Amino acid sequence: MDDSGQRDGVAANRAVWDELARVHGTTSGDRFYDVESFLAGRQTLWDLERELAGDVRGLDLLHLQCHSGMNTPSWARLGARVTGVDFSPVAVERARGLAARAGLAERAEFVEADTQALPASLGSRFDLAVATYGVLCWIGDLDAWMRGAAAALRPGGRLVMVDLHPLYQVFASYEPLVADWPYGGGLPQREPVTGTYADPELRTEPRESVQYPHTLGEIVTAAAGAGLAVERLGEHTDAESDGRGILPRGQDGRYRFPFGQTHLPALYSLVARRPAAATG
Repeated sequence: MDDSGQRDGVAANRAVWDELARVHGTTSGDRFYDVESFLAGRQTLWDLERELAGDVRGLDLLHLQCHSGMNTPSWARLGARVTGVDFSPVAVERARGLAARAGLAERAEFVEADTQALPASLGSRFDLAVATYGVLCWIGDLDAWMRGAAAALRPGGRLVMVDLHPLYQVFASYEPLVADWPYGGGLPQREPVTGTYADPELRTEPRESVQYPHTLGEIVTAAAGAGLAVERLGEHTDAESDGRGILPRGQDGRYRFPFGQTHLPALYSLVARRPAAATG
């Protein structure tokens, strides 16, 4: 994809996420962004990313594509010093306001930037970079994203990702089973956006989004190409939430994608480390 196509995709998606940032947390039907319960102490992080991140107390943590900021101060509540990055000025403004209302402004700061072109000021500052749920499908330049994440880490620092599995994203619905999405390749896929995953009843101003399918192989190869050492790649057949609203929920409250006598993966996780500086 040429530079003009990349810029057009970023601009289109920024308009989409500006609109979503305006409405998330403002309706009674919002499934993810209940502001009042968050301010009352609700923890918004899921178990999987907390398990992979481990104890974050005292760490400098970079939260990539933080949106309107609930997860960023949630990491701060666990003891990290957090910097959230998002390309939407509306999201960043709302995130700063939310952190201030939660009394966490000193531990959670926010930077407006495209995660495919992180500012040099973030270089080698962080012990941990985290990106979760609906991340790389918005990224046209996967190599640039991984290079930026790697450059932001201190030597020995880790990247922790939990994201929608590429196979899960192939399917538009479970019943009936409809596959309408490419499995990888990174070519831009344009789709209309007229609502939000957070509140299925809410209609938003029509916009066009540009998304990019990437295989697990392409993702891991990009991480390795950025100089990161992959320590763990997980594929997970159950999830604590289903933002796309297509998976059946089991009696245990978890969402799965039944396939014959087994299940297809709904999520993948990646842990990769920037190599420690050479000594001697």
